[in-house]
Amino acid sequence: MRTQRRDAGLPRAFGYLALFLLLVSLVACAAVSNAQSQTRSDGGSCAAPIPDIYDRVSPAVVSIASMAINPYQTTDRVSRAVGSGVIFDAAGLVLTNSHVVFGRQAITVTLDDGTMVPGEIVGADPIFDIAVLRIPRPSSGKLPVAVPGSSAGLRIGEEVLAIGNPFGLDQTLTRGVISAINRIFPDVRFSFMEPLIQTDAPINPGNSGGALLNRCGEIVGITTAILPDAQNIGFAIPIDLVKTVLPSLLDKGRTIRPWLGVQGHLVAPPLKEFLRLPLTDGLLVEVVEPGSPAEHAGIRGGRLDVVIGGDALLLGGDIITQVNGRRVDTPERLTKAMQSLKVGDTVRLTLFREGQTQDVEFVLPERPMLPQDVLTQRSVAPLGAARGGDRMGYRQ
Repeated sequence: MRTQRRDAGLPRAFGYLALFLLLVSLVACAAVSNAQSQTRSDGGSCAAPIPDIYDRVSPAVVSIASMAINPYQTTDRVSRAVGSGVIFDAAGLVLTNSHVVFGRQAITVTLDDGTMVPGEIVGADPIFDIAVLRIPRPSSGKLPVAVPGSSAGLRIGEEVLAIGNPFGLDQTLTRGVISAINRIFPDVRFSFMEPLIQTDAPINPGNSGGALLNRCGEIVGITTAILPDAQNIGFAIPIDLVKTVLPSLLDKGRTIRPWLGVQGHLVAPPLKEFLRLPLTDGLLVEVVEPGSPAEHAGIRGGRLDVVIGGDALLLGGDIITQVNGRRVDTPERLTKAMQSLKVGDTVRLTLFREGQTQDVEFVLPERPMLPQDVLTQRSVAPLGAARGGDRMGYRQ
């Protein structure tokens, strides 16, 4: 009988031991998970409570109202824009969208406590839709500041928060996930490709220039646009891209870009098949911008307007096959070649024209502000609408 009791007790003892080990394992896993959740964005992920993030960051989010006066109109001479911004430097520097403030005569910034102060444009880039304002420091105390993080490690499905002023509803927080990364608008030219963050966090008019945050409460993007006919398809400028242009905006007031002066599209296999012409691979030049280095170099644009599959093309222009000896027959090669160009560089282009190749060479000046840069500034619907199409072009 004793032996039987001893044998019967063994399984029960092992059961208790297994349960104890399981509990220890779960506690250990929870501890590891909790430790990982507190890691900064540049070293992992974190999940701070959302109310804590809001309490910490929302004081740094401001409301921006701007006004422009058109002296050439007799009616509707005054236009107004509203948006958001985020203080990122205690010296009074505010990040926002260019389309909220660029070309405006009066800018008013409303702080979290209701204080209204004037805003001064330090620098603006209408192409990337980034602007920096300066506001006066308070007579006492310090300005609240939001911490820029990194957008390099963002993953699809990661939770994000947006804080802004949609429709004038101050300090509104919305929540969503990263829906896509490296999203390019269909009509963006190769030289200006901006890999946007797509999110389903609700973004509305007035959110322009607001902060997109990770669960550490760090800025990972600046909200910039939505698709007006969709639900919760919004876009933000990655904070890492903002960091690349920030030094030039602070120092020069603008982003320095080289000017080639051509617009066009890569010669695609469907185009060759449709036209059944001896087209070579490269950049088909459709338009040469007036007064540009390309015009002075004699580069020719297209003259024959055709529509293929709903896309309008100008045919008959030169085809750029090489840039400084590098082939430009794929989007990746073209983008890399164009992004390597700098103001003051001597560029050598190899052209295919009327069945023959020839080289042209010239020095690249700084690209001036062109009318289309301001006219095509995107804004959050219904202040603006995304344009259709599925082709990527090139303009520089």
